[in-house]
Amino acid sequence: MYAVGQIVRMKKGHPCGGDTWRIIRVGMDFRIKCLKCGRSVLLPRQRFERRVREILAQDSEEN
Repeated sequence: MYAVGQIVRMKKGHPCGGDTWRIIRVGMDFRIKCLKCGRSVLLPRQRFERRVREILAQDSEEN
């Protein structure tokens, strides 16, 4: 369902004001990178799946 390079919108925004993230790592934990400030965050799979609002795009460059 989720793949490296996808861009997702989260329910709660990042403190920098951005709410769109690029998935960098998929597994038991998800590493996502804020598209506004570039900060990366590691989230457990269960927490990530609860917080995703929608999948916006697939980044073809990262595949």
